[in-house]
Amino acid sequence: MSTLIVNGGRKLDGRVSVHGSKNSVLPILAATIINSGTSVIHNCPKLRDVDAAIDILKYIGCRVFVDGDTVTVDSKNAANFEIPYNMMREMRSSVIFMGAMLAGMRKAHVFTPGGCELGARPIDLHLSALRALGAHIHEEGGKIKCEAGRMRGRDIVLAFPSVGATENTMLTAVACEGKTRIINAAREPEIEDLQNFLVSMGAEVSGAGSSTIVIYGGKKLHDTEYEVIPDRICAATFLCAAAICGGNVSVGNVIPEHIETVTSIIDSIGCSLSIKGRDITVRCPERPSAIRLVRTMPYPGFPTDAQPPLMALATKCNGTSMFVENIFDGRYRHVSGLSRMGADIKVEGNVAMVCGVKTLFGCPVEATDLRGGAALLIAAMAAEGKSEISKVCHIDRGYAAIEKSMCALGADVKRV
Repeated sequence: MSTLIVNGGRKLDGRVSVHGSKNSVLPILAATIINSGTSVIHNCPKLRDVDAAIDILKYIGCRVFVDGDTVTVDSKNAANFEIPYNMMREMRSSVIFMGAMLAGMRKAHVFTPGGCELGARPIDLHLSALRALGAHIHEEGGKIKCEAGRMRGRDIVLAFPSVGATENTMLTAVACEGKTRIINAAREPEIEDLQNFLVSMGAEVSGAGSSTIVIYGGKKLHDTEYEVIPDRICAATFLCAAAICGGNVSVGNVIPEHIETVTSIIDSIGCSLSIKGRDITVRCPERPSAIRLVRTMPYPGFPTDAQPPLMALATKCNGTSMFVENIFDGRYRHVSGLSRMGADIKVEGNVAMVCGVKTLFGCPVEATDLRGGAALLIAAMAAEGKSEISKVCHIDRGYAAIEKSMCALGADVKRV
């Protein structure tokens, strides 16, 4: 298992480009099942979660070809409707195959998914929505057997704007006769990206980005070619790294409006931001001001995935920053690693108070989840001395060769 060796204390300078969105490409890859044809996906990042999704596609009978950041999926021979536990456990987003397989294959036998342990993330909203559309679902011992009954569109009201439940409902509704409305839908940019992909293959979907999505199902679908949006959380991580380490960094291939809640905070703590097209340049002082208050919320609120990197930044800010985590009850698992480096953090329930310190110190730490691992990395880059970050497999789920990107900016990070 890989380890990242970080010699900290170096200012960052230069330009780095953001890869395709992890949270977009996974449901899009699942959606390639639906058209029973060929889908060409560009800007597909080389990530562990993407590899896991491709393995699932191959297992169910798709032919998959990878050429750089382009993935071609031929799903016309997809016929195996049962995904084994060892594949499902590799990533949380594997649950999205349930809706795609129901739409494309009329059956889906899956297990409750794996991925990062960030607390309770039940899929009851997914199951109730699919049942409402006409799916027959039987749960037993962690296995979920779904079969398409008389699938008809209808209004689906989500109790919470869950991204995964919204995506699974969209994918299933594409194959349902009639009109489906998803009310209180998630509004994340990745939802809009999935809509645009489905439209590119002939589906009739509108409203993504708002709280109501409308799908007219049963349309004839066709082959498609599509480019995935840039990864907004990757962009936020690079910006936080620039701010904690200081220097002058340009982050390219960004859609700035997707990370306005992050850039507004970085601007407010004394960093200088310049936005030109899809480039964001940040110049940061030796020690930024405290962040004050961050509350994670569904989009367009502050993203929970950006909270750990921002907390790493807060550990060296001048003053006290406050975080309120409203999405995942296990999202503070990186705190113990930051504290080992000398950070002053107190957690009570879903609230974390971060008193900035002048100096962090390198030490051995362990990545316990994807975004927490990224937080430990950027803290180690700003710390004095050497750090060793183990269980890098978690970081690799969402960042493509992150050590190469950081080294391109002048950091000293090696993978061993």
